[in-house]
Amino acid sequence: MAKILRRIWLVAVAAGLFLHGPAAATGAPESPPVLAKIKAHPALWTVHSRTATAYLFGSIHLLPPNLDWHSRSIDAALAASDVFVFEAPLGDAGQQQSQDFVRANGMLPADTSLPSLLDGQARQDYRDAVQAAHVSPEMLVHMRPWLAAIVLESGVMEAAHYSPTSGVDRQVYALATAEHKSIETFETVNDQLAMLMPKKQNLEVEEFDATLKELKTDMSEVGPLVDAWSEGRVSDVAKLMNKAFASTPGAMKLLIDDRNARWVQRMAGMMAGHHIYFITVGAGHLAGPRGLPALLAARGYRVDLSARKP
Repeated sequence: MAKILRRIWLVAVAAGLFLHGPAAATGAPESPPVLAKIKAHPALWTVHSRTATAYLFGSIHLLPPNLDWHSRSIDAALAASDVFVFEAPLGDAGQQQSQDFVRANGMLPADTSLPSLLDGQARQDYRDAVQAAHVSPEMLVHMRPWLAAIVLESGVMEAAHYSPTSGVDRQVYALATAEHKSIETFETVNDQLAMLMPKKQNLEVEEFDATLKELKTDMSEVGPLVDAWSEGRVSDVAKLMNKAFASTPGAMKLLIDDRNARWVQRMAGMMAGHHIYFITVGAGHLAGPRGLPALLAARGYRVDLSARKP
């Protein structure tokens, strides 16, 4: 599960913690250039029951700071909603849960270093990745490989000016908290980070080796994904996601399908109430025949799609 497109769906909480927390960067990249605003028109779904409404909005967890995704329809949905739903806790609560999980599961024994787990070629790939991510080697030296992979992947994306603070979920969360709206989540931070942590150390090292190699090429996949999302091309988002998971169908089941099945069950309970929900989850959870809109339509809810409109 090392490819960036697969990890983008889950990296938001970890990226915010590790790249904006106490860890010091080394050789940090220059400040992002001042760029003209890019207007995006991402898709927005509206789900109707007899008593409730839910807006489904796909998040790209890391975005360039100059991409503006607001539109009349999205802003109207944000204003109308009284309950905001996210994948997992954000803000201080999410950061605390992340720190607790890392303390319990993210560090190697004191007498073991991360480079000592790697062979000769992997060590060179590791040095290259550290340089590309502008991350302090001292910060990584005692991290378990799964955790170091998240930090390096996030660092490489930040160096390319993709920021978690510009991610959709964090922006929507900031709007919701500023308006004192009710906030709910589908999962805990522990649920999410546990999915990124292999159960066997030899598999963990193998996946880390693959991540180091793929970091050299995977950034080429991010641009097309952001373009498809920002232009409301839902079918293209689905195609890109299917391509990313093609070699690991088990990861697709774990990261997308099983979670969607749990979330749609939870949403059925929501739709029996009397609230207006604004639900922000990774864009990959909404696209295609196994996405949340399709699953909800199959349950008999009316689902409308607004896409590629200002």
